[in-house]
Amino acid sequence: MDIRLLIRIFILAVILNFAVVFVCQGQTNNIELSYKEYLDNLRKYHPVAKQANLRIEEGQAELLAAKGFLDPMVNSDLNHKNFEDKLYYREFNAAFKLPTKFGIDVVGGYENAQGDFLNPENSTSDFGLWHLGVEIDAIQGLIVNERKTALDQAKVFQNLMKNEQQIILNELIYEASLAYLFWQQYYFSQIILNENISLANSYYANTKQSFENGEKTAMDTLEAFILYQDAITFLQKNELNVIKSKQQLENYLWFDESPIMLQDNTIPENYKNTFFSEIATFESINLSNHPIVMSAVNKLSYFEIEQKLKKEKLKPKLKLKYNPLLATSQNSIAPNFILSNYKWGFDFSMPLRFRSEKADIQLGAIKLKETALEIQDKSNVLQNKIEGSLLQQFQLKDQFAILSQNVENYKLLMDGENIKFDFGESSVFLLNKRQEKYINGRLKLIELYIELQIELLNYLFYSNQLL
Repeated sequence: MDIRLLIRIFILAVILNFAVVFVCQGQTNNIELSYKEYLDNLRKYHPVAKQANLRIEEGQAELLAAKGFLDPMVNSDLNHKNFEDKLYYREFNAAFKLPTKFGIDVVGGYENAQGDFLNPENSTSDFGLWHLGVEIDAIQGLIVNERKTALDQAKVFQNLMKNEQQIILNELIYEASLAYLFWQQYYFSQIILNENISLANSYYANTKQSFENGEKTAMDTLEAFILYQDAITFLQKNELNVIKSKQQLENYLWFDESPIMLQDNTIPENYKNTFFSEIATFESINLSNHPIVMSAVNKLSYFEIEQKLKKEKLKPKLKLKYNPLLATSQNSIAPNFILSNYKWGFDFSMPLRFRSEKADIQLGAIKLKETALEIQDKSNVLQNKIEGSLLQQFQLKDQFAILSQNVENYKLLMDGENIKFDFGESSVFLLNKRQEKYINGRLKLIELYIELQIELLNYLFYSNQLL
């Protein structure tokens, strides 16, 4: 073989040796970020987790707004006209209204009016006139009305916001867990690929020594050198995946209001550790309590309450008003009740065809049907995903058991090929094939284990057992 080619091989080998040393540096004094610490940080500081908690506050605010329809109301007004030293009129009115959940309002007030040109119907004694009575929606609005509907819908809305909070947190933890699992996979694959480089370097060094002793050919040395280069290429390619997965993980790491970055020596915990708690069997899963299903169920309840109000508007409006009048006098400040002193009346209205109201009811019925179909669809999709995930787990467990045995056998074959190689009964090509099978088997074992964890994560996510 040409001496210049051998010199080039030697120089490249030195460079690659330095590369291996550089890659292996930083693997001591590592800081482990456990999955539990990672999730604790996520729930405490991540903006999306805080956003989920705002859903509860939103529900409370909606309920408070609905209760506002039942707040007592007071109002007053004063009108005074004086012209050419004459008091034309001075009218003072004060009133209050106490609404209830039903179509009954308690009303009352005080009025005092004086003047030379006062409308006679507004005149009162010098001490004014009190009144206290009720206003009743006798037909439309007596039991079902806007106030009661708003209050009932606000209570359902609170439950809906709790569902939304759970859905947001579930999705956040699911995505963050995926990022951690992929980081684990590539990090621990990196360790195996470092071992692969160490083995390839050892084969290359032994082959070169055998070549110098006249036991191996230059072609064997070149082949060992190429395999050594390939091992470094595989490591570098995986290193890019480690960097990307680490960056993806950092998207979920926050402290206070700021994102944080991991130190270079931060590593995940061992991928063989058990992250997830014991799962329930499919038979014990109640999908009716799943937040995705419950969200649709609460939407249905919300629309049903709204539909009752729409149907109520098919009735005529009849408001009855009755106010006893309570006069005061110079001799008695307290109002004096006389049965014959009162005001009463009624307001009545009714559309002749109710076309607008009937159209609202039809649209509401369509909305209810759509939501009911949505519940069926979501329940069915979740059930199929859960069953599919369980089947996938069984298959992955079987594959993992078979591959684990194969990896042990690959190791035995590689060790045996090493012994044959040392005695000159094998070649670099065969040795590399044994090593390749062993290394790829170990990498696949990690990948398969992570796939199993991901499938378990999917199962917990779909069956609402992740939180």
